[in-house]
Amino acid sequence: MQKAAIQSLFARLQAANPQPRSELEYRNPFELLVAVALSAQATDVSVNKATPALFAAAPTPQAMAALGEDGIAPYIRTIGLYRTKAKNVAALSRMLVELHGGQVPSQREALEALPGVGRKTANVVLNIAFGQATLAVDTHIFRVANRLGLARGKTPLEVETKLMKVVPAAYLHDAHHWLILHGRYVCKARKPECWRCDLADLCAHQPKTPGPSA
Repeated sequence: MQKAAIQSLFARLQAANPQPRSELEYRNPFELLVAVALSAQATDVSVNKATPALFAAAPTPQAMAALGEDGIAPYIRTIGLYRTKAKNVAALSRMLVELHGGQVPSQREALEALPGVGRKTANVVLNIAFGQATLAVDTHIFRVANRLGLARGKTPLEVETKLMKVVPAAYLHDAHHWLILHGRYVCKARKPECWRCDLADLCAHQPKTPGPSA
């Protein structure tokens, strides 16, 4: 995709959604970190249904660590892989207390050292909680970047690296929100809704899917 097309693409996404935000519900960096960790292989909707009660019971890393794996598990039972996630949330909470004074670190290396926190989760936290220009490549962004021809790659890291090079600086902070939402609601996995896509004329994907009445 040429630079002019990329500029137009993000200008359209920005015009449609000037202030994009995560659909996860949280009140501070700790709750964001836990919510993103819980969202792996699960929907934001399922996480948002479970976390209010969990965060009411354990609003801080200290309280979450005290709650422990067995105490966390019942709150997140409706989320996929809940036992592993309960173990990780308890362990990362203990590490936050023991190594970071109960604060979520703003460095990638420190975040990725926490149990259950990979590159994607770290990127989300760095971007949303600390305002860093990062791109968290989930399945939606991976699909959209490849379909559009914006940043083709065989792995999430390859796509992330290419996106960091081609996304204009003015749009970089919000780019992952726009691309995730576009993949979630328009450029869907099984049947992209090309007939109502504002980016269709810029998109390399063929053939374009017809509308419901076609």
